[in-house]
Formats: sequence, structure tokens, C-alpha cells
Amino acid sequence: MTTVTRRTLLKGALGTLTAASLTACGGAASGPDGRLRAAFPIGGGEESLDPHTSSLFVDQARAKALFDTLVGYADDMSVVPRLAEWWEPDATGTRWSIRLREARFHDGRPVTAEDVLYSYRRIADPATASPARKQFLDVDFAASRARSATELELVLRAPNFEFPSAWGAPATEIVPAGTTEFTAPVGSGPFRFVSFQPGRPAVFTRFDGHWAGRPTLDELEFVPINDESARVAALLSGQVHYVHDISAHSAALVQGDSRAELLAAPHGTMQAVALKVDRPPFHDPRLVRAALSGVDRDALVAVALNGHGQVGNDLFGKGLEHYPPDLPQRERDVDRARALVREAGAEGLAVDLLTSSVDPCFESAATLIAQQLSEIGLRVAPRIGPAETYFSDIRTHGVAALTRTASLPVTTFLAERVRSGAGTANYTGYRSPEFDALFHRALSTVDAAERARLLGNAQRLARDESGLLVWGFSDWNVAVSRSVSGLRAAPPNSLDWARFERAALG
Repeated sequence: MTTVTRRTLLKGALGTLTAASLTACGGAASGPDGRLRAAFPIGGGEESLDPHTSSLFVDQARAKALFDTLVGYADDMSVVPRLAEWWEPDATGTRWSIRLREARFHDGRPVTAEDVLYSYRRIADPATASPARKQFLDVDFAASRARSATELELVLRAPNFEFPSAWGAPATEIVPAGTTEFTAPVGSGPFRFVSFQPGRPAVFTRFDGHWAGRPTLDELEFVPINDESARVAALLSGQVHYVHDISAHSAALVQGDSRAELLAAPHGTMQAVALKVDRPPFHDPRLVRAALSGVDRDALVAVALNGHGQVGNDLFGKGLEHYPPDLPQRERDVDRARALVREAGAEGLAVDLLTSSVDPCFESAATLIAQQLSEIGLRVAPRIGPAETYFSDIRTHGVAALTRTASLPVTTFLAERVRSGAGTANYTGYRSPEFDALFHRALSTVDAAERARLLGNAQRLARDESGLLVWGFSDWNVAVSRSVSGLRAAPPNSLDWARFERAALG
């Protein structure tokens, strides 16, 4: 009998690298200030460098290199200036004045207010199919205007004192006015376009005229490697310098290898179960409360996340701005959960729990959750769905499903995932006039402290009613070669995540 070790698995996985990736990697890493090679999973033949249609992390990372946004996000998802150096609302929160910093596109043209207006109109256009479209649905573009080359005014149809959060969302990059073609895109980011074909590496070179200063690297290459084990093997063999999105098991492997360093950002991704409260059986709030009381969050973090994460508290946004302070931790209470199941007349009820390999922890989490909920009287059966269509499938199918969400501003999450009519991203089907009124009142409140209090109240309501069982937050893991400096652990979607212009090779 042959023993298959982790080392032999990785060695075999390296052979799954595409010929294009191996050719592009060309052997050992480059010398100081040369070409940094970053390995990401990709989306296949439909890839594009259009920043307004990006949805995968590799799309967003390439967009961050080529383009820029008005603001970025700190680790807690609060906004920090980028192309916008100043902004201010009027007293009603419906009219925002913005002043741009001095910045230029790669072809030498200045970044202007007209470029911003064009970009946001394009994002809001349904024909663009931008994932950021919802961020700009309340903008009255007919009333919005450029006051000068560097000043503009955005007019909203409803008050929103948190509106700047929209300007840093994925797929909100600023492009030159009139741009419709992105085969050789021109942006204002720290790197300029050199070459790209869907499914193959993308190569960029530094932009010496970037407003934040000349990048340290000469070149940046995005190498497509879908298999996680192959990404890690490529790093350890010296073929790439950076690997994106690795599991807790791969993180442990990297930590034990002197050739690489793990960069782990705490609570980078929410891990949850979406209980559909708009259909049986979880339309009964007693069964929702039973499930919330029936899971063992500590055991889930220890087993499904291999200890690389933190316990959740049935609410998105742990560690982020506007997350309610002093929220009591929800603990497992089997007796209470059993009583609620009996009260609902649901003892022995069979429930399918949808899961997938789309996230490395989903399947083990589903197995453990099924065991835990069996102890409160429910018969839960994990059902594995295809990774390629999983998140679109669970929008309409089933009554319970594993789900995840990377770091976002809390207000963005609430608007897109919890508010009534939020659309396809509201996986639980939650609709609450009380929550909607609280959330609208919060966004309309000029005083920051009072706004935070109202947002906290809205979140506490959703925590009890929305059907989102947040059992943990997994660390966001990337790994880098020991030859790389200038990178740090950062949560996805934050300013420093996948930001390479200050990286150096040595």
C-alpha cells in the first residue's frame, strides 16, 4: 500500500499548472525590484480588464493595479482618501461636494470631475451589469455636475450620510470619460498595461507618474492557478512570489516552511448559514431561534477552520466600523433549542443543508452543523452542490445554505444583504419594515454618534430575526515568498489587500 503524503500531493498538484503559467513563471523568482508574480484563481474565458464588471478577487486585484478609486477602505472598512482629497455633504445629506487631488492617467491626461461622473454613470447603467450598480441607484445624475476640472457635486434622491462608503466598493474604479474598450486599458493606478489574454497571465509595468509616488517594483504579473495546492506548490518552488486565498490547512503548511511567510488577516470572511425566513420551515421564528441556540460555534471554528478564525455572533462585521459594541456572545443552549423545536411541532423534521467545495471549510462545517442540530431534534442532511453555480443556486433553492461574505462596510452589507428589496444577495429572504425604517433613519442622521447608535439597533434587530446564523469569521490567508517585503496581512477589499506598488523583491 502506498502512503500519500501532503508533500507528494503538492508535488503532483504542481503538475496541474497551465502551460501558460509555467512558461510565464520561467523558473526562479526575479531579482531585486524586478517582476513580482502573484498567483490567483481565475474565472476562465470570460475574463476582462473592465473594472466596472469585475466580480472575482483576481479581477479586483488587477483593477487595483491599473486604476484607482475616490476612496479606499481601512482595515475596519472606514473610508480613507484616494483620488478624492476632500468631500462634504450639505445639511440634508443629499448633495455631496467632492474635490479631486492632482492625478493623471497613464496617457498623461489629468483625472477630472467629468471622468468621475462618466465612470459612475457607466456603473449605474444596467447595460454595464456592474456589481457596484446598487451603490449608485439613488444618484440623480441629471442634477449632478462638474463644478470645475477638479470639483464635482453628486446629488442623491434620498439622504445618505454614509454615501462615501460607496466610492471605494469593488468595481467603482475611475476610467477616462468615454472609455468603452478595455483590451489595453488606460487607468490612473500604480501600474500600466502591458499584456493580457483571458485565461492567461496579465503583465503590467510601473507607472512613474502615479500620484502616490513611483512603485518599487518594475513589473507585476498575475499568474492564473486555480488549484489551491498548485498555488502553494508554485510558491514553495520559487515560481511565484505571492499566492492568494489559501485554506487553514495550507496556512499551517506555509507556517512550517522557511521559504514562505503567512499573512493572515483576522475575521476577514464571515462564515454563516442562511436560513430562509420567507418559506417553511424557517418562516417560523421559533425554528430560527432554535438553530441559533443549537450550534456550537467554538467547535465549528476549531474543526472547520482548523482554529484559524474567530467565533461569530450571528452578525456580520466583527471588528469593523459600526459593528455594535458590547454585544453579548450567543452561546449554545441545547435545552432551549430542543424546547423551541418541540414548541414549533418540528421534532424529527428533515432539513436539507446546501453546501459546496466553493469554500474549503463549507463541507466540514455542514457535517458538523448537521450533527449539532440533530441533538436538538432536527434531521439535517448536507447536500453538496456544484461550486461553479453555488451562490446563484442558493438564491432560489433550498431552505438553508452555507454562505460567506468578505469584508465590506457594514452599511453596504446591510443595504445589499438585509434591507427589503435588496435583491439576489439577500439569501435569507428577510423583509422587515421595522429594520428598513431604522436603517433609513440611520443613513439620514447627520450626527455620527447617533447614526452609529441607530445602525447598532438595526443590526441587533436583524441578528434576532433575519435568519443569518453567523458561526465564525475565518482568517484571510495569503502567503508570500521570504524574498518579498513591503506586504502585510490585510482583509479582502481593504486598501492594503492585494496592493503591490510598495512590495519589493530581494
